[in-house]
Amino acid sequence: MATAPEFFARLREQLAKAVVGQDDAIRLCAIALVAQGHVLLEGVPGTGKTLLAKSIARALRLDYGRVQFTPDLMPADILGTSVFDLATRTFSLRRGPIFTNVLLADEINRAPAKVQAALLEAMEERGVTLEGQQLELPSPFIVLATQNPVEYEGTYPLPEAQQDRFLFKVRLDYPSPADEMEVLRRWESGIELRDPVKAGVEPVLDAADIQACRAEVATVVLDEKIRRYVVDLASATRSAPEIALGASTRAEVLLMLAARAYAAFEGHEFVTPDHVKALLAPAFRHRLILRPEAEVAGQTPDSVLDAVAGRVVPPR
Repeated sequence: MATAPEFFARLREQLAKAVVGQDDAIRLCAIALVAQGHVLLEGVPGTGKTLLAKSIARALRLDYGRVQFTPDLMPADILGTSVFDLATRTFSLRRGPIFTNVLLADEINRAPAKVQAALLEAMEERGVTLEGQQLELPSPFIVLATQNPVEYEGTYPLPEAQQDRFLFKVRLDYPSPADEMEVLRRWESGIELRDPVKAGVEPVLDAADIQACRAEVATVVLDEKIRRYVVDLASATRSAPEIALGASTRAEVLLMLAARAYAAFEGHEFVTPDHVKALLAPAFRHRLILRPEAEVAGQTPDSVLDAVAGRVVPPR
């Protein structure tokens, strides 16, 4: 089995064949997978959100499912439903697309809250209640949800409870000019980057490698001072004058788990304050509600989190 640094290196190598110029998104998705978290991918069309999800599934030999969220989508379209069989005159459960390893919830904010809520139990408990039965989801299970930050017509804001289920909110910006030149070169040479297979992504890892990596992450030392640092950062968001709603206790737990995974990927045996601080913005930005006066002043969750991190003294 591959060590944690080898796991990340091999996964990143394969994903980079299809997804160009999104190294930060690749790293955060890998951390979320090992830390058993979920990721909200935000970016304008054409930045590789869907391709990233498909490439992760292929590189890890995982089952992949996609749900296109629309205003007329129903919870049963995601979870499944009971179907009457005329031949046997009995009802049987037809499982929905959520029963997979990698679920792409495409344009999640185009469905109303009742549909988004269908994911709450699955994301938190790795199972669903269907027709009164408790059904477990395959392991591993990760939701990669996408949304467009500039198109608001026909969209529904994600409820706070839904956003809090995501470990990270990852922003996929435009690649650098050099990376965009590389994209054009690959297309010109006949490499179709819309398809992981045609882009050359190979299945080099599997569920057993993920489990082994998780076991290694569990051995990473988390000092009491680091644990206090995580709590202090979350507490600071709740008392910051710019913030109306701060980070939850779930946010603290997920940040701690993610920091351990990040440390393992870096080959470290213990978590440092730098590991925590590097993941603070993607782990907390979607959980904060800024006060109106802060928004009018042009502040953003990321800028406020920078200020909060500056007020909390890291352990030595």
